[in-house]
Amino acid sequence: MPEIRIDPLTGDRVIIAGERAKRPGGAPVRPSPGPEPIVAAGDPFAEGSEQMTPPEIAALRPDGSPADSPGWLVRVVPNLYPALSATPAAATPDRPQPPAKGPASAAELFTALPAVGAHEVIVNGSDQVASLAELPVEQVARAMEVWQQRMRAHAQSSPYVQLIVNERAEAGASLPHTHAQLYALPFVPAQVARERERCRAHANRTMGQDLLGDILQEEVRLGERIVAIDEEAVLIAPWASKLPYQLMLIPRRPRPCFEQDGPTGAALLHDGLSRLARHLGASPPLNLWVRTAPQGAEHFCWRIDIVPRLTHLAGLELSTGLHLNILAPEQAAQLLREA
Repeated sequence: MPEIRIDPLTGDRVIIAGERAKRPGGAPVRPSPGPEPIVAAGDPFAEGSEQMTPPEIAALRPDGSPADSPGWLVRVVPNLYPALSATPAAATPDRPQPPAKGPASAAELFTALPAVGAHEVIVNGSDQVASLAELPVEQVARAMEVWQQRMRAHAQSSPYVQLIVNERAEAGASLPHTHAQLYALPFVPAQVARERERCRAHANRTMGQDLLGDILQEEVRLGERIVAIDEEAVLIAPWASKLPYQLMLIPRRPRPCFEQDGPTGAALLHDGLSRLARHLGASPPLNLWVRTAPQGAEHFCWRIDIVPRLTHLAGLELSTGLHLNILAPEQAAQLLREA
């Protein structure tokens, strides 16, 4: 029986309709074995190809090697094609002021603001692989520590810092070598602001309780959507998963900001990505992001969302924002526990 579930973090509604997977062509698509091997000569993120990127911003270099040379473990560079600029664009001519009365003018209807901020690339390792799951777990931990450092570098000056990982072209990766992207945004996106307000409302209603912490406590009590647990974090298939095999990593000891000193959940993240690869036969195309507290939020807890791209967004999703998931999260969790 299909259900409409409400995401407790966002308030978004999701239709869970597992029977639709039985329709012709309706099952989640198994990922292909993967992209062709990455060729070092054409890989700007390969060790030894440092001249193919802009000058590095930071790097983890245990042997003290000079910037923009081999010898790094994790490397940070400006995005060569940035979505945000460190300096505002040249001023545009003044637009005419709207009349005191009458129809709305173009100045009222069409708003444009300078896209000021930062857009960085964090190369997760020198190994020429397409997925975090293919890196040693120790290297994933190093990469995530650099994620923390770069987010911390922008946290005071930017209303929101978003870190994402796109894996494979089907999920938006323009280069196959595993890397993360950091966006230091000049505003708090609506989705994040909505979560911030729901966390605040929950804390007010429960005398300071943490919303994500309460969700985690109940998920552990029920057990049916738990995928794995270690000493740092818990991996679940969320109650209102929007897509098949969606996962969420939640720290066992809540803190508002991922960039604050503390565990990153690297081992469990690597475990979850490896489970997906084992169950599906290959690492799937996926999007991964760190949700951290926006600037000034009093009640929040960071997490990591993992969304494999095994089905297409179609008319319902695009026209309403309402997702239709053909795999119940309880079933997804069971399959991944067995992987």
